[in-house]
Amino acid sequence: MTSHQTTQTMKPATAAKKLGVYLQATPAEFQAGVVSRGELAALQADPPEWLQELRRNGPHPRPVVAAKLGVSIAGLARGGVTEPLTTEQIEALKEEFPSWLRQERATQAEVRKETVRIKEKHQQEKDRAQAQDQ
Repeated sequence: MTSHQTTQTMKPATAAKKLGVYLQATPAEFQAGVVSRGELAALQADPPEWLQELRRNGPHPRPVVAAKLGVSIAGLARGGVTEPLTTEQIEALKEEFPSWLRQERATQAEVRKETVRIKEKHQQEKDRAQAQDQ
């Protein structure tokens, strides 16, 4: 008896998310089909020109826009940014540096500091517990 192994596939939206690109900006054949794990790996290892162009110039999905601006996705929404942005638009926002962006970056910096503080606290508690066990 031979085992029949099926190829795992994903929807184009999932593949686009994993590739960090905006689905509606991808070629029609990408949007219409399914993507196997092997095809995804090939796209990541040796991206075709359209993928390189999307990654370079956009339009970028919200998670990428948020990362490039140094804010959270919720911060983008609070700032009124709900649509995908191109790299040019992101750079323009950075130069303009509106008050909402300044505030959201400050909020993000505080969140990071708090995350580090909590991680250090947990590590100290873990070290104390290990010291007591010895």
